[in-house]
Amino acid sequence: MTTVIKAPGESAAERSGGAGRAKEPGGRRSEGVVLNVFSHGFLVLWAIMIVLPLIWLALGAFKTDAQIGGSALSWPSNWHFDAFGRAWTKGIGGYFAHTLIVLVFSVPLTMLFGSMAAYVLARYPFPGNRIIYYFFVSGAMFPVFLALVPLFFMVKRFDMLNTYQGLILVYVAYSMPFTVFFMHTFFRTLPTAIHEAAVIDGASDTRIFFQVMLPMAKPGLISVGIFNVLGQWNQYILPAVLMQPQSSSDPERYMLTQGLIQLQYQMGYETDLPVLFAGATIAVIPMLAVYLSFQRQIQAGLTSATLK
Repeated sequence: MTTVIKAPGESAAERSGGAGRAKEPGGRRSEGVVLNVFSHGFLVLWAIMIVLPLIWLALGAFKTDAQIGGSALSWPSNWHFDAFGRAWTKGIGGYFAHTLIVLVFSVPLTMLFGSMAAYVLARYPFPGNRIIYYFFVSGAMFPVFLALVPLFFMVKRFDMLNTYQGLILVYVAYSMPFTVFFMHTFFRTLPTAIHEAAVIDGASDTRIFFQVMLPMAKPGLISVGIFNVLGQWNQYILPAVLMQPQSSSDPERYMLTQGLIQLQYQMGYETDLPVLFAGATIAVIPMLAVYLSFQRQIQAGLTSATLK
């Protein structure tokens, strides 16, 4: 027979409640283990879904047509780089250069104009501020397919079809809503005291933006810049509509995504699947290298935006 020692003023319900509370940490730990197993398992499955197609794509560039049709994930019997050379000489090199020319101008212009608009909307209250901001936000949710016909005729009226400057302007307008939406959060959370100190020191609004506020928003700039590079590099529908030769004398200025389709059309009934795989690999490698090089900056930018 056991004797229960009851503290003064302690009831049986309190003792049972205390016992229940003592068991809570163990239950929480078990729930945490189950959640971790589920989340890690989902991440592993997601990684497999991403990595396997990339491996299949890269291996296909070193195979023959028969090997590609025979087994999807088999190793090449001979590791030759001939397919990459054939893909480059068949036009991938020119398409690669055209895409770089456009992105060298479109991405910096997008970052400049987007940051300026986000800064004004975030730091300077004025009548219609929220209306303009929600106008940009609605632009990020507007399907680009609905604007293709009026966009085509607008670019045609300015005589900019199949020109670098026409596509650059369209890319800037296409990427502005997301850039403004993303950077707006950063500029709203930057310390107001630093801005006020710069004003007291006599700095102009332009100097405050470029020398004070913009460097402080560097994590956000890097993150949204990488997203813009990825989005514009992989864009297909806009170049397909706007970058078509308008006459027999008009040169082809296809982007890389268009070039892969053109590469397939050029083959006709001739099968040379390793060239297609090599061309797709050439298109993927730069973006993969950019993301792996700046993944920490991207995570830091997204994390800081969430925490702030």
